[in-house]
This record gives sequence, structure tokens and C-alpha cells, in this order.
Amino acid sequence: MTAIETAVTIFCCVFSGALAGMGLRAIIPEHHLDPETKDLIKLGVGLIGTMSALVLGLLVASTKSSYDTKKSELAQMAGNVILLDRILAHYGAEAADARDALRTTVAAMTGSNKSNNNLEQLSRGAHVEREAVFDRIQDLMPQTEAERTLKGQAESLAINLGQTRWLLFAQSGTSISTPFLVIVVFWLTVLYLSFGLFAPVNGIAFTTLAVSAVSVAGALFLVLELDHPFSGLMQIPDIPLRDALAVLGK
Repeated sequence: MTAIETAVTIFCCVFSGALAGMGLRAIIPEHHLDPETKDLIKLGVGLIGTMSALVLGLLVASTKSSYDTKKSELAQMAGNVILLDRILAHYGAEAADARDALRTTVAAMTGSNKSNNNLEQLSRGAHVEREAVFDRIQDLMPQTEAERTLKGQAESLAINLGQTRWLLFAQSGTSISTPFLVIVVFWLTVLYLSFGLFAPVNGIAFTTLAVSAVSVAGALFLVLELDHPFSGLMQIPDIPLRDALAVLGK
């Protein structure tokens, strides 16, 4: 499921818990809701609420940190692409094929449509073009010490770019397991069931529960979106690579 579909499912689960609590209140005998029982329920629900808040806070912090790290890695990759192009330019006309291959690679990463972020190509597509860059550099035949130095630097940068790309590939999977998410949603559903159990049956109470359920689902939606930084509504922009592409070959 997409992040939006998952968030909608979470909202339905949580809000259904609140509605179930309102329904239970009408059928539970009054002696089961005496002050002592209410205090016990409040203590248990308070514990669940605290655990849920801690877990949600940790999830947001963890996914935001991962998102920022990948964004930084992408910017570093763009900078290394420009530096590699300049090194090949200083090598001379013999490196023209390598520069063309580099430009083709970056163009494949960003896609031809400027409104379409194609950063998933970093890990899945255009692998032939990316390997071609290193192959073209390997084919260079330096004649002077300066050319040998430039070729060595270009090889080092090409290897560095490959390491960054495969690192992004290794980090492309989700870090939030389904059982973990199910447990968090279960806690939240129980929490809202208790809210509905003691909530008055009127429009204001109903609206408050609905808005708070939307807020909780929205928080988990942000977590899920940040966990997939190369797709969805909060994907990392490929502006650094597009800026690099604009100066390649010049």
C-alpha cells in the first residue's frame, strides 16, 4: 500500500476504536464503570498513551534523520559529478567520451521531464551508462605524469560515485516493519476506544475525536513518506543533479 492508503487505513482503525468505545458505553452496565474502574482504565490508557507518544516521536526523529542523510548524500554526489567532469576536461580531448557518458548517466538519473523526479534511477536504472563512465576512464591512455594523476583522480571519484549510489540502493528499503506498525496502530486504537468510552455523545465530542484521529494518521503518514525519500509527496528533489547536469560538458 502507498503511504496515503496506509494513513487512511490507520485513521479508520483509530476512529473505529473511538466509535466502538461510544457503542460499548451504551451497553456496559453502570456498575462496571464505577470511579475505581475508571481510575484503573485511565492509568492503563495513560501508560499506553505515553508509550505511543514515545514511539511516534522516535519514529519521526529517526525517519527525518535518515531523510536528511540521503538528501546530503545526493548533494555530495552532484558535487562529485561536477568535479569529475572538470577533471576529465583538464585531461583533454581524449576524455570527451567519458564526459559524454557521464552526462548521459546524470540525464538518466534525473529523467527527461523536469516535472518528474526520477531519482529512483539512482538505484535501479541506467546501470549500463553508469558503468560506461568508469569503462571510458579506464580506456584512457595517459602519456604524461599530469595525465596519469588526473586519470587516478578520475578513477577515485568514479569509484566514490559508485559507492554513494550503492549506499543509496542499500538504504532504499523501508526501515519500518509491518508488525511494528501494527502494534503502534493497536495501541492507538485502544487509546481511542477509551476516549470513546468516556466521551459524551454529541457533535463536539465526535468532531474532536475525528480531528485528533486525522492528526494521528497524518503523523504516521509523515513517517511513512519520510521513509521513502525517492517517491511520494515528500520525495527528495533532484535539483542538485539537475544543476550539475546544466554545467556538465562546459
